[in-house]
Amino acid sequence: MTPKAGDDSVAACGSGERRPLAGACGWLISDGKAGHETQARGVAEALGLDWEIRTVAPAGLWRLAAPFGPAPPSEMVGRAGGTLAPPFPAIAIAVGRTTIPYLRAVRRRAGLSTFTVILDDPRTGTRSADLISVPAHDRLRGPNVITTLCPPHTFSPTRLAALRSALPATFAALPGPRIAVLIGGNNAVYRFDEAAERGLTDGLAALARLGASLMITASRRTPAGLLARILAATVAAPRIVYDGTGDNPYPFFIAAADALVVTEDSVNMCGEAAATGRPVYVARLTGGSAKFHRFHAAMAAHGATRPLDGDLGQIGGWRYAPVYEADRIARAIEQRVANRRAMLGGLAGTGREAP
Repeated sequence: MTPKAGDDSVAACGSGERRPLAGACGWLISDGKAGHETQARGVAEALGLDWEIRTVAPAGLWRLAAPFGPAPPSEMVGRAGGTLAPPFPAIAIAVGRTTIPYLRAVRRRAGLSTFTVILDDPRTGTRSADLISVPAHDRLRGPNVITTLCPPHTFSPTRLAALRSALPATFAALPGPRIAVLIGGNNAVYRFDEAAERGLTDGLAALARLGASLMITASRRTPAGLLARILAATVAAPRIVYDGTGDNPYPFFIAAADALVVTEDSVNMCGEAAATGRPVYVARLTGGSAKFHRFHAAMAAHGATRPLDGDLGQIGGWRYAPVYEADRIARAIEQRVANRRAMLGGLAGTGREAP
């Protein structure tokens, strides 16, 4: 296990209001994937928890059996001296299939003293946690399931305002409009073929001709040579390019942008871009799936996104309600925890035992 303190959670919490669970202990049960930890951290920060990351790494058959099988018995999950040993937290949040057996074990051992949350469809039905939050493009539904437009993230209104007030000079010096360009890459259902690369480079070149400056970042999945081709197509534009060395300026890219370009392979990046309430252009790739199509249709219906193709006319020019689903998930947790405490208080008043 690798604990991590929530050192900037106060600055990241939504509106700065005092939350009912502020300061309560929280565990973020992690499989070590940065994208999963970001989702859990977003909810923990919105709640104002005193949180720490607890990383689990089942091996062999125990990993293959997740999320359906048990946690490895040798780890004694939830027992003194074992993995995720007591004292238990007020809130435990898990995301990722290999974390689900551990959360179920904590839930059994902690009982009603720990409220358990799963982010994303656990594939095990609705009984693995007290609350499950899934993006609406997933199909899981139930009385303890809430749906969101996109996954939670850490770009709260308060955090964005803080980033904008502390922009490095190199960002502030870029002429407007400033366009953040967030490039993903090939995955299980999308691929960058020649047509997709041409669509992205032509779209960015069109934005540059309209007078935009660019803030460009690629990912580990970005095809080799694509970034160089983008830079060649936008050579005349003022720009900042992150090549993977040094401190990652991604948060400043999000905060400083007057509009954003996101490749359609990344639900997380699209959701983070939509936290700004500013125009998001989606660059099309080849492929896709029904789930991705449902997500992008919902984002377009919300007013957040438009395609990066055709005649762009002018840059941006539309607005929508910023998407900050971590707060909505946090409020659902707060309400259910309050209901549980009221139930337990009522049972104590009657002398009955809690279920």
